[in-house]
Amino acid sequence: MRPRLVPAALLLPFALVLTACGGNSSASTGMGDGTDGQGSLTLDVGDQKGGSEAILRAAGELKNLKYKIKWSTFTSGPPLLEAVNAKAVDVGGVGNTPPVFAAGANSKISVVAAWHGTSKGDTILVPNDSKLTDPKQLKGKSIAVAQGSSAHYQLVASLKKVGLTIGDVKVKYLQPADALAAFTSGKVDAWAVWDPYTSQVLQAQQGRVLTTGDGITNGLSFQVASPDALKDKKKSAAVKDYLDRLRRAYAWVYDHPKAWAKAWAEDTGLPYEAALAAVKRSNASRVPVAVDKPLIASEQEIADAFTGLKLIPRRVDFGKFVDTRFNGDLPPSTTTPRVFKEK
Repeated sequence: MRPRLVPAALLLPFALVLTACGGNSSASTGMGDGTDGQGSLTLDVGDQKGGSEAILRAAGELKNLKYKIKWSTFTSGPPLLEAVNAKAVDVGGVGNTPPVFAAGANSKISVVAAWHGTSKGDTILVPNDSKLTDPKQLKGKSIAVAQGSSAHYQLVASLKKVGLTIGDVKVKYLQPADALAAFTSGKVDAWAVWDPYTSQVLQAQQGRVLTTGDGITNGLSFQVASPDALKDKKKSAAVKDYLDRLRRAYAWVYDHPKAWAKAWAEDTGLPYEAALAAVKRSNASRVPVAVDKPLIASEQEIADAFTGLKLIPRRVDFGKFVDTRFNGDLPPSTTTPRVFKEK
């Protein structure tokens, strides 16, 4: 059956609430105050729509909590990390680029856990009728991207691979809702974005992939904690338990892709078909890995790139913003992501 064409206006509500890897947002405070668990200790967890809470709940990993988790939902990574810096959040999940900008602002954050997945869902999309067939042809073209997002770095790296720089294109810094509207109305030539937006556009037959970040970007995502929370022995123990549960939940996602896609769709309003496609392409590929030297070096490369573009005002020593105490016996950060197989 031919996928139903989804008007941009119908996709906007989802775009407004789910900017999982995103840049700056006009909503800089948390939304919602749901609580799970019991006990005298409360762990304040920052989340994004369809993120950690949804995965943990779907996987059954929020049962038998001996501490409370108070959830605060943010529209993107940067405001979540602002809350970590302000000690309003103890730990929260973000993509590979927001911690670099937070480190550039000398925020009080510590990367405490990482996952390595494919970057196949990180794409540069073009309209179906576009004459562009090669990233080299992007020279002089207008490209929408969320500033400071993982897609921003993917765009920089993708251009570099074909001998272009960010100065060779016309960058339009737009958050996903505005970028989607600009893309579908023909106001930009391309859109650098991530899953599940990639899946939304492809499933609705509103565009096609010009190139992906696979083999170009590091495919990392993180849990980032407040250093002050880590100094508290009881909170540190709760963070460890939380991370263990989250790692098990991602393993569950790989084994139950359809169940997770259904839960993800219900939590975000994303069409089930788009959710399942995103799960297969990228979401189910993530494996928990150690916060190690190769990871630091990879993030340092991102930081140096943005410093060179003068989007970060000073050189960042990313190694000062990690905490390796929760690595345990996890494999190295270079571990190959899971390969999704139909079940």
